[in-house]
Amino acid sequence: MKVSAIHFYEQKGLIKSWRNPGNQRRYPRDVIRRISLIKAAQQLGISLDEIRLAFANLPNGTTATKQDWINLSNQWKQTLTLWIAKMQKLKDSLEGCLGCGCLSMQNCPLYNPDDILGEQGPGPVLLIKI
Repeated sequence: MKVSAIHFYEQKGLIKSWRNPGNQRRYPRDVIRRISLIKAAQQLGISLDEIRLAFANLPNGTTATKQDWINLSNQWKQTLTLWIAKMQKLKDSLEGCLGCGCLSMQNCPLYNPDDILGEQGPGPVLLIKI
């Protein structure tokens, strides 16, 4: 892993280090686990802000226990389950939308399901929504 990435994670408050007498950064052993978790979470689409929030529930200055990691895992499972459901809905709607080509804001199942935007009044109430 690049040193700049480790420094970036530290700057974002995801990991912590201490300095030795020669002013070199030193990291506790549990930081390796946190970095591995950060990388895995990012590959799953979990943002650094979500990771930071999750890490806030872990003990500060001590190694997280197995139960701490299980709790974190369960929290992310819920997030990922919701995300998968949204992506499945997008996948199922995509062919109809691209195939139809109507760009109808009244009937579009992606941008305006059941014309919910019509409740907000006339005009351009939606710029980007996915």
